[in-house]
Amino acid sequence: MPSPRKLVIVESPTKVKSIAQYLGDGFDVLASVGHIRDLVEPKNLPPELKKGSLGKFSVDVENGFEPYYVVSDAKKKTVAELKKALASADELYLATDEDREGEAIAWHLLQVLKPKVPVKRMVFHEITREAIEAARDNTRQIDDALVDAQETRRILDRLYGYEVSPVLWRKVGPGLSAGRVQSAATRLVVDRERERLAFTSANYWDLTATLAPGETAKSAPEKDTFDARLVRLNGDRVASGRDYDESGTLKGKAVPLGEAAATALKDALQADGVDIRVSALESKPYTRRPAAPFTTSTLQQEAARKLRFSARQTMSVAQSLYENGYITYMRTDSPSLSQQAINAARNQATKLYGADTIPDKPRLYSGKGKNAQEAHEAIRPAGEVFKTPSELSGTLRGNDFRLYELIWKRTVASQMADAKGSTASVTITAGPVEVAELGGTTTAEFSASGTVITFRGFLHAYEEGRDEERNAAAEPTEAKLPVLKEGQALAAVALDAAGHDTTPPPRYTEASLVKALDELGIGRPSTYASIISTIVDRGYVTPRGQALVPSWTAFSVVRLLEDFFAELVNYDFTAALEADLDKIADGEEDRVDWLKSFYFGSEGHPGLRSVIDNLGEIDARAVNSVTITDDITLRIGKYGPYLEVLDPSGDVEAPPRRVNLPPELAPDELTPEKARELVDAPVVTDRVIGINPENGKQVVAKDGRFGPYVTELDPESAPDAVAASTTDAPATASPAAKAPAKKAPAKKAAAAKPRTASLFKSMDLATIDLDTALRLLDLPRTVGDDPESGEPITAQGGKFGPYLKKGTDTRSLESEDLIFEIDLPGALELFAQPKYGARRASSALKEFDADPESGKPIRVKDGRFGPYVTDGTTNATIPRGETVEEIDFERAVQLLADKRAKGPAAPRSKAAAAKKPAAKKPAVKKAPAKTTAVKSTAAKSTATKTTTAKAATAKTTAAKTTAAKTTAAKTTAAKTTAAKTTAAKAAAGTGSSAS
Repeated sequence: MPSPRKLVIVESPTKVKSIAQYLGDGFDVLASVGHIRDLVEPKNLPPELKKGSLGKFSVDVENGFEPYYVVSDAKKKTVAELKKALASADELYLATDEDREGEAIAWHLLQVLKPKVPVKRMVFHEITREAIEAARDNTRQIDDALVDAQETRRILDRLYGYEVSPVLWRKVGPGLSAGRVQSAATRLVVDRERERLAFTSANYWDLTATLAPGETAKSAPEKDTFDARLVRLNGDRVASGRDYDESGTLKGKAVPLGEAAATALKDALQADGVDIRVSALESKPYTRRPAAPFTTSTLQQEAARKLRFSARQTMSVAQSLYENGYITYMRTDSPSLSQQAINAARNQATKLYGADTIPDKPRLYSGKGKNAQEAHEAIRPAGEVFKTPSELSGTLRGNDFRLYELIWKRTVASQMADAKGSTASVTITAGPVEVAELGGTTTAEFSASGTVITFRGFLHAYEEGRDEERNAAAEPTEAKLPVLKEGQALAAVALDAAGHDTTPPPRYTEASLVKALDELGIGRPSTYASIISTIVDRGYVTPRGQALVPSWTAFSVVRLLEDFFAELVNYDFTAALEADLDKIADGEEDRVDWLKSFYFGSEGHPGLRSVIDNLGEIDARAVNSVTITDDITLRIGKYGPYLEVLDPSGDVEAPPRRVNLPPELAPDELTPEKARELVDAPVVTDRVIGINPENGKQVVAKDGRFGPYVTELDPESAPDAVAASTTDAPATASPAAKAPAKKAPAKKAAAAKPRTASLFKSMDLATIDLDTALRLLDLPRTVGDDPESGEPITAQGGKFGPYLKKGTDTRSLESEDLIFEIDLPGALELFAQPKYGARRASSALKEFDADPESGKPIRVKDGRFGPYVTDGTTNATIPRGETVEEIDFERAVQLLADKRAKGPAAPRSKAAAAKKPAAKKPAVKKAPAKTTAVKSTAAKSTATKTTTAKAATAKTTAAKTTAAKTTAAKTTAAKTTAAKTTAAKAAAGTGSSAS
């Protein structure tokens, strides 16, 4: 008789090996690789379902918001393998992550696999032997409320994205998206840029004195000198940066100090005989507490500050550390530690730094953010005894080691004693002196302070970083003042008068944006990385160094949403949605009732459907316009922003002039002065360079939408303005003009497009000559023939830079000028080298284990269009905003799975589709109509809401059923209809989950 087998299903393939090892014989561990099914795209619904209320969202909004799920093509093989393994199992353990997403994955597995054996839900927070064994022995049932909360979020995002995004397509631009959380995040970045646009800088001066004890500065040793800052004049406080508002206006009663007054005061105080004395001394105890252990949010913030990681990179590295058993679960709102972790941290601090570095009682922490779920403990090193970074230095490398060290330091420091010391403050009086610019007799007061740390406590292990704060006072640092006493005479070693300008609010960085989202309660810590990636990928935000700069398109999107969907981008409303999802997760709110209120409205809330139906007329021109001056308006067009300038004569009938904006110009840099500078800059008009002697065509230099270029035009077709400038051109007759006239063909042939060529970056449109233009138009240039193969080698420019080409083989060139300069020996030398030069011996940037879907090894490669992930069959481009260094096995698997799920790319246009010959389709016999496999609302009733019931009843959109119906119903007519809508639907991108 065969021994009983238990099947354990986890989310990630990385976990499989460790967990299988800890569970031992009798357990088979497999991975679902994330979600196995999701809402189907409406275009892929069976034809009979497309006409009903289900057809718009794949969610039946008229019947209990029942979703229509399908197993993706990419996951059919995974599902088949899981079913095969389940067939020989006696028990099923669903060991997905213990959060809403993980609970939903477990529930979907239950619905698709339909197990006939006992099912147990197994959860753990760290992958150690003790944790896995404890989880095995303490299983539970699936939490239906958590499943409902995740399902509600998914449906909410589908409704939001599919209703609001099309409005953006029509009124702002194609390919844009709106999302419950991404829109609020975009608004935060835009609001900060608006503050910077409205900001007016104010100038103020201050005075710094370098002082020393004694009557004369000459005898003062350097170690006894200290700096003091001017703080009062005749008892009135001197203005500093924090005394000015956003408009540059002085607030309160502080005394502003200008350049003339500061310089005059400096000169007066430097005169001999000025009395400078200590007028007051004060000493206060200094105490500093350690920061709490990491939550997901604070980990992302600190990794950005200290390690320069993006939010996505932080989560990717943390996921790897968790799955390999080094840290606890990395998605958590809670800063609290388990008793086991507290003991481990205190023991380690005692061993490494001494018994006096830990307090008598353990430190306890609680969350302060809005909507904190407190579901798991803080992120910390795994196990009952933490591994120190030095112990793992031979195991962990690179970013894994750096992030583990950060987590270890923060955890240990959180249980250590306060840092203690004292802060001494001294007030110095100088004068009186005569300063005419200040009204006569003036007494100046200076202030200095020094902090001495006498007991470092937690600072032995860790010190928290800080975000940039505008005009903020610096955190006290260790600085020692010399021994002073009240009434003691001081000497001025040096005096320095310096001017300052107040600074606008700093732009958000990833760290400060995550902090703002966390404090406002927008989104969840586990979603912050994807939120930032989404707004970057959509072009709403561009990273500039660490700063996040919004695009003008983001301004248009936010303005439209504020004007017509004000509630949806209201920060409090967005946070309230998260609170409501928490109530659903806690079983305090009904999923269907809440969705009805959100979509159809309730008392005091109009509902999304009502808002969409009553939008009225949206003036797209107004939404996409920003007035800069009376005659200059910024327009956000299909191809980017530009300035529209009214005719200076005041003729309203005259067409306005357009001026392109430099792409690197940030919105807050477009001041009226800058706009006027761009408008008044010399205009480079189309210029006839000369005549091509080979064909008699005019060679014209132009400035186009995509940059400067040269082109050939027939003299008779050139614009009058351009033709008029050809009087100095050689009078060479066109060969075409000498040819006898021919009878026109019966069918008019398409006119040949004129040759064009972009200018190199090193070339100037105003000075380019005929010879250079002709060389550009003759590209690609033949360098010579390969002596071995006889194939021609050409040099040319491409979308991604200059390169050489020999057959299908290519090599990049270091500069555009090499297109004209490289000779045959130089080209052959390049082709003799590996394609990517000395950067690596292998063509792969990274190599991973086999993909769980294809069974082939995964590699990260660098291609013509940038780095990509491949398993030899499927290629997935690494999204903008992510780097090769961030890509780990888990992310690579996900990218490939997403690419497979999308299937082959749709034609870019009807014309492109028309060029492709239609494949002959086999006749498909239409299957008889089947019952719609959507979930029944009744099946979700409280009475039947048990895991076992769910496995057997309504929530059962099985992959096979859906696939069969889809295949049977996809008649030729239905496919034709779907093809007509491909372009519009493709623009939605991931709008269904645009959060």
